Amino acid sequence: MAKSFASAGDMAEKRTSFTEVGEGLYAFTAEGDPNTGVIIGDDSVMIVEAQATPRLARKVIEHVRAVTDKPITHLVMTHYHAVRVLGASAYGAREIIMSDTARAMVAERGQEDWDSEFERFPRLFQGHEEIPGLTWPTTTFSDRMSVYLGKRRVDIMHLGRAHTAGDAVIWVPDQEVMFTGDIVEYRSACYCGDGHFADWPETLAEIAAYEPRSIAPGRGDALVGPDKVAEAIANTADFVESTYKPAARVVARGGTLKQAWDAVRAECDPKFADYAIYEHCLPFNVARAYDEARGIDTPRVWTAARDKEMWAALQG
Repeated sequence: MAKSFASAGDMAEKRTSFTEVGEGLYAFTAEGDPNTGVIIGDDSVMIVEAQATPRLARKVIEHVRAVTDKPITHLVMTHYHAVRVLGASAYGAREIIMSDTARAMVAERGQEDWDSEFERFPRLFQGHEEIPGLTWPTTTFSDRMSVYLGKRRVDIMHLGRAHTAGDAVIWVPDQEVMFTGDIVEYRSACYCGDGHFADWPETLAEIAAYEPRSIAPGRGDALVGPDKVAEAIANTADFVESTYKPAARVVARGGTLKQAWDAVRAECDPKFADYAIYEHCLPFNVARAYDEARGIDTPRVWTAARDKEMWAALQG
């Protein structure tokens, strides 16, 4: 029996949590749905990741207002994906920050990604009528920048390619806490359809070098304490390598995409089959791993039509 396309069959409401990961720092999580970070400064608030729609963003704002009445002035997007950015208008932030590369990806493939993810995640896009259009930054950076929320310094950095070419991480040095976006996941599959497998482990090592006390990951529970942080970083690295290496071996012997699919499943299913969005991600991950192993450095643009063709070929 064919599986429901991507997450089209996942319409159950998720239980949300709002976890303190440091003084004035919170992670909004929802059982494997995209997470949002909250950074409370002396006089204002920074949000990390906007959610997919203004409707979902307002759920985050309800939690923020339970702990502070300071204005939300800054919104940071760790990358360009629609489920992360299209709820931006709800926050009314005066500054929207992305890396230069993430902004370029909005221009190159933002509408295609919106159309693609709209069909992959129908539950997340309930209330999509409120989305005013693509989310564009007011401010971009190349390698790093700092924002001061009063005396609280927040460093926004591009440490390397991983989940996308333009990934940003957010470091709060006074608490040694990092918001990693989808570079780090916890008990959730990594989505690698726009990823860079060869670079991802090095970027994880860059994150680990900061020795974070806590991490708010892209999906999954907040990671409080060095042991939980180390576990999640190691597990994410294992997921990425377990996906890429079997596909690369198939490519090296001239094999097909379907053979790569079988090889990756044999490696990953025993370890990760119970992770959130695992079946959703797997075809996209194998397709990208197969391409990268063949020397295609820039991920091909996913469209709603390409999604369906690839799904039918692999998950059908």
